[in-house]
Amino acid sequence: MTELSYESTARELVTDQGVLRYHEAGDGPPLLMLHGSGPGVTGWRNYRGNLATFAKHFRCLVLELPGFGVSDPLDGHPMVTAPATVGRFLDALDLRRVDVVGNSMGGIVGTQFALRNPDRVRRLVTIGGIGRNLHSPGPGEGIRLLTEFTDNPTRDGLVRWLRSMVYDPALVTDELVEERWQLGTDPQALANAQSVYGSAAFAARAAAAAKSDEPPYWAMLHKLRAKTLITWGRDDRVSPVDMSIVPMRTIPDVELHVFPNCGHWVMIERKSAWESAVLAFLTRKESA
Repeated sequence: MTELSYESTARELVTDQGVLRYHEAGDGPPLLMLHGSGPGVTGWRNYRGNLATFAKHFRCLVLELPGFGVSDPLDGHPMVTAPATVGRFLDALDLRRVDVVGNSMGGIVGTQFALRNPDRVRRLVTIGGIGRNLHSPGPGEGIRLLTEFTDNPTRDGLVRWLRSMVYDPALVTDELVEERWQLGTDPQALANAQSVYGSAAFAARAAAAAKSDEPPYWAMLHKLRAKTLITWGRDDRVSPVDMSIVPMRTIPDVELHVFPNCGHWVMIERKSAWESAVLAFLTRKESA
């Protein structure tokens, strides 16, 4: 296999709503990988450490969702436009049915897409994030620190947020901080982050939700048809593990795997164990 560098896997897809950028590696059944959110996030940064493992079994497609500084931006809230973007991306590649791995926000997006398009997602893997707080305060500590950084972007604030993402603070290296700082403070990327995680954006979304007749996605999980694996870090300070209870009890065909000594970035912090669990789930033969 060709070395899976950023350059060797980078692709562009021109659509009627701008250019979608993504990374592609491997052959086999299609596996769509959706990234999370936060300052300096990209799909490549979320999954670059896992891509080689999954590319041995799947045609991996790491989509850069609009609104995070890589694909062309769209009008509208990035999380609102994301499920339709997924459909547009798969249609352009002529992919009718895929497996989906979604990290945090990407897990919510993948779940929403699967709810709206039940025949297009075979198996769904989420990494933290989906569900709702039952016992812990919401939003979680990591979300509050993310809002603080978004409202007042400082390097110290970025470090505090990054440390809330992991169990082992040694993972927050100077290189990681610099990488996230460079993209996270880009004017367009920062404006996008403020539209998602700024305190004003949170207040506006809460007001809109109070007036909406549409149920939240987590209240519709009993309609999810895709076989689902929920993965979570036991020590997640962004999305506390009690959030997993609602999806674990309401998704019809679901498994939950909780990793000890692990924060929000399960695919990074418990890389080998997470890859093993996910591959076992995705490659398991269909039951009769």
